[in-house]
Amino acid sequence: MNTDTARALVAPFYEALNTPAAKDVKALIEGVASPEWRSFAGETVSKGREEFIAQVMGFGKLLPDLAWEIKEVFVDGDRVIVRSEARGTPAGDFMGVPHGGKKFAIMTLDVHTVANGKLVRAHHVEDWASALRQLKA
Repeated sequence: MNTDTARALVAPFYEALNTPAAKDVKALIEGVASPEWRSFAGETVSKGREEFIAQVMGFGKLLPDLAWEIKEVFVDGDRVIVRSEARGTPAGDFMGVPHGGKKFAIMTLDVHTVANGKLVRAHHVEDWASALRQLKA
């Protein structure tokens, strides 16, 4: 798979993360991720596709202007590595930080595994500590 094909494959996943309250997150994620898809935040901490869809929809309510921009895409065999930036302004208290109207911008890294043209697994890291520092500043 080349980089352009990989970018086109993962684009709907990131589209679901952009202003999620304004779109059909379920359809976007189900269109690109297999029913068995798992999202890993650690070696053993994971959630399934439906749990992830619910989480994204919750983020859409809390972060109405959430934007998730793909910055770079790399391909290694059946893996698509995405470096992206997430930005948003919480509409209320966020991860224990009182609402103050401030914005954040953080780097994120995702390693997607692809099988039969669908995403089957994602390992990800988001710099939420940096987001909290920005919101507290």
